[in-house]
Amino acid sequence: MRKILDEYMTKGKILIVDDDADIRDVLRLLLEKDGYEIVEASNGEDAISLIDSSFQCMILDVMMPKKDGIATCIDIRKQYHIPILFLTAKATEYDKYIGLSMGGDDYLAKPFSSMELLARVGALVRRYTEYHEPVMQSNQKIILKDVVVDKATSRVSKDGEEIILTNIEYSILLLLLEHPNKIFSIQNIYESVWNEEYDYLMNSTVMVHIKNLRKKLGDDVKHPKYIKNIWGRGYCLAN
Repeated sequence: MRKILDEYMTKGKILIVDDDADIRDVLRLLLEKDGYEIVEASNGEDAISLIDSSFQCMILDVMMPKKDGIATCIDIRKQYHIPILFLTAKATEYDKYIGLSMGGDDYLAKPFSSMELLARVGALVRRYTEYHEPVMQSNQKIILKDVVVDKATSRVSKDGEEIILTNIEYSILLLLLEHPNKIFSIQNIYESVWNEEYDYLMNSTVMVHIKNLRKKLGDDVKHPKYIKNIWGRGYCLAN
């Protein structure tokens, strides 16, 4: 009975993908102690064979044999939009840009702080869970030109065709839609969506997610139809 209760009370199911067994062991012990159910894979091909809709997060190494983390992320994004946290020794601004542009939600460099890892995983799982929770009121729709956001189902569509957004992209879009007359600075967006204290190092992270959101909406940066960049101030809905 106790075992069944513990499984029921789990914070979420996480897939750890890393070719280093020692790192997998450290992550598994750390996350299991914090209440997560853990599944492991040693390469991208195994990760793709294991992934399904029961997972709430993936921790993904970049440099792996057979299929690296970037290629794995691209393939997973074709079907799933669970949060992906890149955990890697490649930590330049360009590396982060590539990882986030290819569909990653967050990026943490090795060596990492245990507390920071738990905080980032917890934030990703919490946002993903909230994103998928059914809204009590039905038919809550926000319309922006030809884009429709159905808050009851957390679905976004354009001209009747569904647009698949990550939970962070969806949260940014919803934030702008619910405050149509407000200009949001990068700090505003980060603290509202990530629910964490702002650090200027996160500027590029926010901007990459907004770039990805605009791309999925089919927005033109020079002549924005949906999201406008107010130079020196931030972002707002385009009139």
